[in-house]
Amino acid sequence: ADVLQRHGYAATTMKDIAAQVSLTAGTLYHYFANKDSLVLAVLELGMDAGIARIEPVACADVLPSTKLRRMIAAHITGLTEHPAIGAAMVFELKALAQVAPPHIEAKPKDQSEFASFVERRQQFFKRRDEFENLFLQVVKAGIAQGEFRPIDAAIYIKTLLGAQNWVGVWYRPEGRLSGATIAVRMADHLMYGVVAHS
Repeated sequence: ADVLQRHGYAATTMKDIAAQVSLTAGTLYHYFANKDSLVLAVLELGMDAGIARIEPVACADVLPSTKLRRMIAAHITGLTEHPAIGAAMVFELKALAQVAPPHIEAKPKDQSEFASFVERRQQFFKRRDEFENLFLQVVKAGIAQGEFRPIDAAIYIKTLLGAQNWVGVWYRPEGRLSGATIAVRMADHLMYGVVAHS
């Protein structure tokens, strides 16, 4: 994730990544068939961590407004703890979705590896939808209970997650504010757009 953040997907090589983790490129290929497979593993790691942080909060027995505020803060805090993975979740999704299949005359091994990759990629996008749905259900519950304004919940969630996910791109640990402070302030701003004001 660190190498991808520094160089971007297109410019990053398996040799660059191997050097970062003190392995030879050959050893790295023992674990990952190619760069696409490795990038997918980074994204899977980020998604699994995100769901592990958010799901318990989404299931808590508290008001939707309390729940949503805590979910926002938890997600942003996680992104500031691992900004390189957060940045990969923003920038590498498009590259992941555009991986082309091997040539029709490619070796059976290459065809099989790509089929496995596609299956994992589909599972990743399913998990991403599950993550988004955790936020969506809380917002819908808040609207139904009158805590939130009757907004377009789906559009609000896209806005909400877009703002949060970009924290991984611009956050710097040496910056003016800590990750925890940013999480609280962003939660304040993002909640203002949905809470029903009397």
